[in-house]
Amino acid sequence: MKPVRIYTLRSCPYCVRAKSLLDRKKVRYQEQDVTLDYEGRARISSTTGHRTFPQIFIGEEFVGGYDELAALERAGILDEKLA
Repeated sequence: MKPVRIYTLRSCPYCVRAKSLLDRKKVRYQEQDVTLDYEGRARISSTTGHRTFPQIFIGEEFVGGYDELAALERAGILDEKLA
C-alpha cells in the first residue's frame, strides 16, 4: 500500500471527514497538523496550488482535499490508487 500523507488544521471539519474516511477503510496515514505552522502551511499550499485543507497525498501524487478523496471512493478508484 502506498503511503498516505494528510496535512490538516485542527478546526477543519473536512480534515475530520477525510481522516474518518481513511480510518473506515483502515488506511494508515501520516498526519501533519499545520494549524500553528504558518510557514509549513504556505509551503504545502505553494507546492500543491491549493489553499484549503486537508491536503492529501497518496504516494507522491497530490489527490486534493476531502471532496476529491470522497469522489475517488465513490468512483471506486481510491483502492486502486492506494495499492
